[in-house]
Amino acid sequence: MNWFIFVIIILGTFFIMEGITWLTHRFVMHGFLWYLHEDHHKPTGHAFEKNDAFFLIFAIPSWLCIMLGLQNEVYWAAAIGFGIALYGLAYFIVHEVIIHQRFKWFARSNNTYIRTIRWAHKMHHKHLDKHEGESFGMLFVAKKYWDKVKKDKLSINIKS
Repeated sequence: MNWFIFVIIILGTFFIMEGITWLTHRFVMHGFLWYLHEDHHKPTGHAFEKNDAFFLIFAIPSWLCIMLGLQNEVYWAAAIGFGIALYGLAYFIVHEVIIHQRFKWFARSNNTYIRTIRWAHKMHHKHLDKHEGESFGMLFVAKKYWDKVKKDKLSINIKS
């Protein structure tokens, strides 16, 4: 397989995963698997949450695509697996590090993108049950969150 096509499949899978994540979050995590996701909305104070099981659930298709794709020389399948893994890495960095700050690496960032995804996720978490909610995506958020953060930054700049 041509490396250019291999990379295009990885990148395409990465962007498709945002839509799959939105659908999974909205209809599976806030649906029939709410019992695994609930402690993420109602923290128990433990280092690990039942919600962390979703890491394994999403890692299995990636691992299978990579392993079986490489073993059987079905490189487009391996590329899909790498795309899922790349999205998983981005999800970990955005969700666990930037938003929930399980690791304090970007705790004081004033970056507009980081503030916007934090605000959108905060609005998601204001709903404590599975039935109502907003902002189920991760890397791409609705324009209203961008507008709110830009308005806040503008008012801070005017005051100073």
